[in-house]
Amino acid sequence: MNHGEKSSLWVEPGLRTGLPSCAPNKPVRRPGSTWWHGRLAQVRQIAAGLIWTVAPLAAAEAVPLNPYQPPVNATQTIRIWGDRHMDALTRAWARAYRVAHPEISFEIKLLGNGTGMPALYLGLADLAFFGRDLIVTDKDGFNHVMKYDPVRIELGTGSLDAPGKATALALFVHRDNPLAQLTLAQVDAIFSAQRRRGAPAAIRTWGQLGLTGEWADKPINLYADDTQSMAALFFQRVALGDSRMMNWEHFTEFQDIRHPDGTVTEAAAQSMAALRADRYGLAVSNLHYLDAQVRPVALAAQEGGAYGLPTAENLISRRYPLTRTIFACANQAPGRPLDPKVRDFLHFILGPEGQQVLAQDGQYLPLMAATARQELAKLP
Repeated sequence: MNHGEKSSLWVEPGLRTGLPSCAPNKPVRRPGSTWWHGRLAQVRQIAAGLIWTVAPLAAAEAVPLNPYQPPVNATQTIRIWGDRHMDALTRAWARAYRVAHPEISFEIKLLGNGTGMPALYLGLADLAFFGRDLIVTDKDGFNHVMKYDPVRIELGTGSLDAPGKATALALFVHRDNPLAQLTLAQVDAIFSAQRRRGAPAAIRTWGQLGLTGEWADKPINLYADDTQSMAALFFQRVALGDSRMMNWEHFTEFQDIRHPDGTVTEAAAQSMAALRADRYGLAVSNLHYLDAQVRPVALAAQEGGAYGLPTAENLISRRYPLTRTIFACANQAPGRPLDPKVRDFLHFILGPEGQQVLAQDGQYLPLMAATARQELAKLP
């Protein structure tokens, strides 16, 4: 190179080139130079590397995440969560089952109905025992996680008169009241503003139910549990077609009262106390609080159907429409078999030995044989 010429790698100080000005004798790299081409090659290599890195990530992101799968219980332990009122019965079933199956152990955590379903869909339980209807959070919680519904198996009939033991509900009148029976459509027309069971008109006086004389124009005063309680939700579903629009003008609801000494005055007891003081009252309660001042009314599921009082026989046969049940839920994916040890334990409960254990418990009532066979059919 002729040292008298200006090199392409040098520029005079202060020359406007579009590049920053340089101090004298300071080299500046220009586009088109060897150094510039080298830097472009490096940038292209880095960009290519980023493309190869991001492309697999984008492809992976396009694949949806697998749904949650609870851990499989590969042990010889059956884990049961749920209704605390079923603790004694569940432990009796477990003891009787282990006579023939000593290799099976049980983990029983009956802390309350609300704990059963979460334990089931989180893989902490093999069975969830319930002494009340499933509610929205039970159903939606399981379905949201598992994308299918749990298997529901009826285990027994609720109690006739033991509080907290899925006790049958009953309608009571004052002892002076001559009313003997009601259909559920009439009950709906009395308690609800919607009449979902098809009654032609609302029923607000005793005369509309056929009573005469002093009763004819008297309003029907209603007493029952808080409408958000589990017993009330069952009553609304079965008797009122799931209506929540009550006859508020004549309706008084009660909540359990918890006293400082730990005792509880139940809502059902308060309803009966109100009825004893009101000849024109109609109360929803249970037989535990029955005395000589009040009496139950026979019920029929529909007009022309058989009327029945709440008796053990009528509850077991389901002839009495306000019968409640106890049941289990299990996690069985569609097209897949139920865990064999869980299936076998349920077979035991539904069989004569398990139903005998239930009868000996003295709180709940057994299933009718035909009902037990229907439930067994869900466990092929």
